[in-house]
Amino acid sequence: MPPSAGGSDGVVERLIASDHVRWWNKPNLRTLYLCLVPFCLFIESTSGFDSSMMNGMQALSYWKAYFHNPKGGQLGLLVACYNIGALTSIPFISLVSDHVGRRWSIVFGSVVMIIGAVMQGLSINLAMFVFSRIFLGHGIVYAIVGGAALLGELGHPKERAFLGSMFNAFFGVGAVLGAGIVVRTILIPNDWSWRLPSLLQALPSVLQIGFAFTVPESPRWLVSRGRTEEALEILIKYHAEGDAAAELPHVELAEIQRALEMENDSRLRGWGELFQTSGMRRRSLVAAMLGLFVQFSGNNLISQYLVPILNKIGIKDSHTQVRYNVGTQAWGLLIALILASITPRFPRRRMFLLCAGCLLMVYTAWTVAQARNRITGSKESGYAVLVFIFLYSPAYCIGYNALTYAYLVEIFPYYVRTKGLSWFQLFARAAVMFGSFVNPIGLENADWKYLLVYVCWLCFEVVFIYFFFPETYGKTLEELTFLFEGEDKQTELAASAQKVLDKGPVTEVHETTEKAA
Repeated sequence: MPPSAGGSDGVVERLIASDHVRWWNKPNLRTLYLCLVPFCLFIESTSGFDSSMMNGMQALSYWKAYFHNPKGGQLGLLVACYNIGALTSIPFISLVSDHVGRRWSIVFGSVVMIIGAVMQGLSINLAMFVFSRIFLGHGIVYAIVGGAALLGELGHPKERAFLGSMFNAFFGVGAVLGAGIVVRTILIPNDWSWRLPSLLQALPSVLQIGFAFTVPESPRWLVSRGRTEEALEILIKYHAEGDAAAELPHVELAEIQRALEMENDSRLRGWGELFQTSGMRRRSLVAAMLGLFVQFSGNNLISQYLVPILNKIGIKDSHTQVRYNVGTQAWGLLIALILASITPRFPRRRMFLLCAGCLLMVYTAWTVAQARNRITGSKESGYAVLVFIFLYSPAYCIGYNALTYAYLVEIFPYYVRTKGLSWFQLFARAAVMFGSFVNPIGLENADWKYLLVYVCWLCFEVVFIYFFFPETYGKTLEELTFLFEGEDKQTELAASAQKVLDKGPVTEVHETTEKAA
């Protein structure tokens, strides 16, 4: 059985438990969260927009004619090149995010994506379209890793998991917009029916740049760069509403400083950090498999290849197809937002198990329905396929949508966090790219039998989660720094936090200011 995150005295937890004021009743924290929505949460909307836009474009006659009716491997290339670009950014992400900060990493990725979207909308041939999508994909991961890290490191401990859950849920915002725009542009009787959605893909990135300087930098990044006083000011302003005498920000700062010191004492430099100890190897294994689970659980069949599935079950009208695309994306967004507000309240491992188990049941029933439709031609079984496609969203969102980034931020210590998120992205993007190539070929050649691949894979997911996923629920990021390293270090960390309470916050403010000076 996986270990649980325990062993700490829970100083921060006790302080949080005594705070009964909701975030919307705290002016500073409310302003911070409202600015984080366009700056961080809309990052995943770019991926959602791309996925549903490419899904909808497969129903656009002008897009198909312009690129000579792509299908099979060629269609897979057009969809997958976005993730090829994402893979090219993996070696550089932690360098950018750790050296210039989380905010500038997001800004850099956003600028790259704006350039890519403009090139995509103005493409004059297939080569330019493919290159622009590679460029788009290269930019998105800088923003995703920086945004996920910033949400986890800047948010109040009470809302950290909720913010991480909402990060993935906002994929649906972009997905609905992308699908909805294609519904309208399908009526344009020329190439602007696909050029306009391509250009509009830049909108979330424009928002991110516009809000870049309304949000502070990560306090943990500031401490790691020796800017402790700035970090404390941010913690006081947003976690204590400007009350310098409050205990919470000083305890948080003490835990951050001590955790970074302890972590830094024994760490390697470079990508070797991910594998230097048995604990880090365990984290890396979990992150890699989570990357595969999140992107290779059959979800890309719905998000990228809904049109071929609808064709196979007898729904062939292009206007109807793009409306079904909007419907599935809107339903997915609604479910994602609801579950993102619920599942962080429960133990992570339990929710991941529930998620994988529900997906297995849905996919098995979907396979049976689609097999019956293809063998007998039954219209009723075709509509049953649609029902299971809609049921897929709540099953998926329980864990893989709602908890992925919150969980990753929790299992990786600060100094290796962006590398851990990049490691996850490597496997996730590879899984999407592989699925983008293989899915259209599998659907075309194996038909309903191809769904059995995902049924078998989901069985493996349930087993792996049960035996290897650790529990992280109810602990601070600093306490989770030593999740696999034993209780001695967790106890030492808790002692540093308790020392702050024993001294009193005013003393700590004075000492911290002197050190910074």
